[in-house]
Amino acid sequence: MPSLIFRKGLDLKQEVAGVLEASYRSPLVEQIKAEGYCYRSGRLTVHLAREFGFCYGVDRAVDYAYQARTRFPDQRVFLTGEIIHNPHVNDQLRQLGIRFLSDPQEAGFSLTADDVVILPAFGVTIDEMMRLDRTGCTLVDTTCGSVLNVWKNVKRYARDGLTSVIHGKHWHEETQATASQATAVPGGHYLVVFDMAQTERVCRHIEHGGDRDAFLKEFGASASPGFDPDLHLGRIGCANQTTMLSTESLAIGQRFGEAIRARYGEAEWRERFRAFDTICSATQDRQDAIIRLLDELPVDLMVVIGGYNSSNTCNLARICHDRVPTYHIGDPDGLLSSDTIRFRDVVSKTEVTRTGWLPPEGPVTVGLTSGASTPDNLVDTVVCRLEAFTGGR
Repeated sequence: MPSLIFRKGLDLKQEVAGVLEASYRSPLVEQIKAEGYCYRSGRLTVHLAREFGFCYGVDRAVDYAYQARTRFPDQRVFLTGEIIHNPHVNDQLRQLGIRFLSDPQEAGFSLTADDVVILPAFGVTIDEMMRLDRTGCTLVDTTCGSVLNVWKNVKRYARDGLTSVIHGKHWHEETQATASQATAVPGGHYLVVFDMAQTERVCRHIEHGGDRDAFLKEFGASASPGFDPDLHLGRIGCANQTTMLSTESLAIGQRFGEAIRARYGEAEWRERFRAFDTICSATQDRQDAIIRLLDELPVDLMVVIGGYNSSNTCNLARICHDRVPTYHIGDPDGLLSSDTIRFRDVVSKTEVTRTGWLPPEGPVTVGLTSGASTPDNLVDTVVCRLEAFTGGR
């Protein structure tokens, strides 16, 4: 018997509103917004980006998870993996009794038709969806609308005989789910490129050909089964993981267009190349907001809050790092003291601890933002710790 699927909530929004408010919201953050996104206390000034924190898709996914736990109090409720890339939120769901199939202790666990399974905001692959459907369990689908929009374009590419070139991380759940949409169409193929360096190597192959075996050695883990660069790069459509750096995605799309034009000429270019900007609006808004903050307001340093495995948060930190000293903390616990901070270094992509990060005296201005998976209560805690570190009221 096919699974029952809830895709528009479970009609319990009002019932869970109070606990969501208590768990994730912040009166202090609302106050800061009302006062021009600026907070002053003693020698400390905090400028908060105009767009930050929970996006609509994340808010909706978390809401649905709480509704599912409320709707099915006597049944086992599972998530296929992290609902979003924020450890605080995922731990809160575990405390509700929601089990994560990706956790080591769940390895080999078999679902039954009596179980409830929540699909994360990133979506799941078509194979995973089919496997879950065969169990007959109840499904709560929180896949973000922006992700669904990418899937629509990728499926269209495949139906029209174009290979989907996806700017993203081939190991990321969203990109894996998107790639599966391409291969679901008979004859469909995909290739995932991580950055402009990989893009250049692929484009050189498009323009001049090259060693097929060397290409597959480098990109085999990022390409569809049976991918042949000599066959499948002649007609391409560009898409992206929705949380990538928008300027990079646009530049990558432009570079692929140039490569197709150089190889096949202007007459064939329009038939052989397509591109759609599939960066989600919330990701774009948060990137634009931090650029605007840094353009308009002098800050001594930036603090970016969000999971280390959160793509959109890492990209916010990348933008800031090019302009001012930047500290990407996974949560407020990274603020160890007024002298010591634990954070993810943008360059090495590893967690490091540094001293002397906060000026010990005199006025200090901190820019603050958070990724789309970070709730306001964590922003609240960071502001309070900064205030304590600087001797504020």
